[in-house]
Amino acid sequence: MQRLTLALAATVLMVLSHVSHAQTLKGSRASMERQNQIAIKQGYTFVKTSKVVNGLVSAGDLVEVRAGNNFELSDVSYPYARPAVKAFIERLSTQYRVACGEKLTVTSLTRPIDRQPANASSDSVHPTGMAVDLRIPPKQSCRTWLENYLLAMEKDDVLDVTRERRPPHYHVAVFPDTYEQYMASASTTTQEYTVRRGDTLSRIASSTGTSVAQLRATNGLRNDLIQVGQKLLVRPATSAAGATNQTATAAPAPAITTTTPANQVAAATVATHRVKRGETLWRIARLYGTTTDALAARNNLASDILQVGQTLRVK
Repeated sequence: MQRLTLALAATVLMVLSHVSHAQTLKGSRASMERQNQIAIKQGYTFVKTSKVVNGLVSAGDLVEVRAGNNFELSDVSYPYARPAVKAFIERLSTQYRVACGEKLTVTSLTRPIDRQPANASSDSVHPTGMAVDLRIPPKQSCRTWLENYLLAMEKDDVLDVTRERRPPHYHVAVFPDTYEQYMASASTTTQEYTVRRGDTLSRIASSTGTSVAQLRATNGLRNDLIQVGQKLLVRPATSAAGATNQTATAAPAPAITTTTPANQVAAATVATHRVKRGETLWRIARLYGTTTDALAARNNLASDILQVGQTLRVK
């Protein structure tokens, strides 16, 4: 009985440690063990040498991560990662560029065990390709934005983030299955469009069957300015705001004949949600049976970051 009590106490301490970590960037031994267990459960290989890395790349288990318009690689010896990690970097860096006006910097991805630094944890998931290290931005406003974003994602159990001190960086372990589910809830159909000379958001929206509001929300745009060669993610209009282009030429809707007061009709079709502490756009979307893109378009949001007390329009 005493042995069982001690085991239960250890389990409780581990859970409490993880909950505490979910509120901060300090990290914990329990969180590292959890990352390690997730990698094992996924059946990921903990690569020991660069030769094994090359083998996983050839098999398609690891994919190459190339610097782009929104992020750069700094001293990354092995620019490979799990597909979900690559998708995470691309999505995060796009929103970071919009919010901060600068590129995100990736400092490490897959690392073989024989290339791990001396202070690396034995439970590190860098050898599996499911971790990414990010440089800490020098600007306070950018640090705050990035930390809020990462902690919000951690709150939804999509990843685990720790602010490391030696050397200074953010260590992010992405949970592939959870992140893929998160992305699936955000959108079911996505296309990539490359901006050509003479294009405008209005013209692109019209030609791709979406709306300007939807393009802004999907790509985190604050205004209509775009550049030749810029990559835009295009998703179908999923909200009243996103259906503007599709309904502009439609026949007028028949008048509603009802004895119900107008304010009750509005209440039946449109509701609001006041953001509470700890809530994220993804969590609110799930609560109302919609998607993050639909909520973003309906509320003209440029990113997934919310403020406590903020009011959102929901169906």
